[in-house]
Amino acid sequence: MDKKLIKIAIVGPESTGKSTITSALAKHYKTVWVPEYARYYCEGLTGECTMQDELNMFYGQLALEKSMETVAQNNLLFCDTTFLTVKIWSDYQLGETPKPVLDALKVYTYDFYILLKNDIPWEEDPLRDFKDMGGYFMTVWRKELTALNAHYVEVGGANDRLENVISCIDLFLSSNNL
Repeated sequence: MDKKLIKIAIVGPESTGKSTITSALAKHYKTVWVPEYARYYCEGLTGECTMQDELNMFYGQLALEKSMETVAQNNLLFCDTTFLTVKIWSDYQLGETPKPVLDALKVYTYDFYILLKNDIPWEEDPLRDFKDMGGYFMTVWRKELTALNAHYVEVGGANDRLENVISCIDLFLSSNNL
């Protein structure tokens, strides 16, 4: 019998190193990672983000994740954020979350979350909008993960961030006999 695929999500506010860390984790653990679909989607936006755009990003993230599950190795899949980001952005920017996203929160789960702290210097990026709101979004992430009863840890560190994340993941995997 095949072992269960372990899905580990790397989440947090903008400019906390999620993509860099997730890519490095996949290399370290010899598997693949799911990029953030919204990044690709938003590069093509020509106007303000709408509720339909949020739904498109939600469905795109799920489809990308599903496709990567089929090629994951060593029973591990790392996700550069999750569709929970759609809920957080929708709530903040549009004042509500699309119902399919709310419904999916009850169904699509991750085994472990790494919540990256906003304790590194901000890096400019044309797709980032909330430079001075890292503290606010850390609070939102904590609230959302707690509401999901998610198993998560907060990880920071400017120079040893990757090593700190790897230590947390190794501890999670060993304590769960995975």
